[in-house]
Amino acid sequence: MSFSIRGAEVLDWPYIRDLLQEAGLPTADVDEARMADFLVAESSAGDVLGAIGIESYGDTALLRSLVISPDSRHGGLGRALIERLEARAVSQGVSELWLLTIDADGFFARIGYARRSREEAPRAIAETEEFSSLCPGSAQLMSRQLGA
Repeated sequence: MSFSIRGAEVLDWPYIRDLLQEAGLPTADVDEARMADFLVAESSAGDVLGAIGIESYGDTALLRSLVISPDSRHGGLGRALIERLEARAVSQGVSELWLLTIDADGFFARIGYARRSREEAPRAIAETEEFSSLCPGSAQLMSRQLGA
């Protein structure tokens, strides 16, 4: 599969929103104004195939909304988006990345994320809307040290 990864633009929001909604991921705290925090993967025809976002809090950040279109899964797109996001985060001074997932903990564990208890979440992560209200309490919390 041929794709490229770039920073999201305001015009990408409807496509990202549709992907998030189709995947059952939260959209209540994401809108056009947050597109600078997102990356998109697009096909050579310009179709948005996937997206990933980040919420940064100093040296800690929350990985937001990794989503891949159903037709584009299992081709390395998710891993490529994560690698690009992690590199971007390190360049911005982030040393630890956290995430919440309902059903992708196996995928994240395979690429180096460790399962953590919700009590271990740094205050900045615990105070996010995603952690405190948008994701169910059953969502798995995971983290990874970056740049090591």
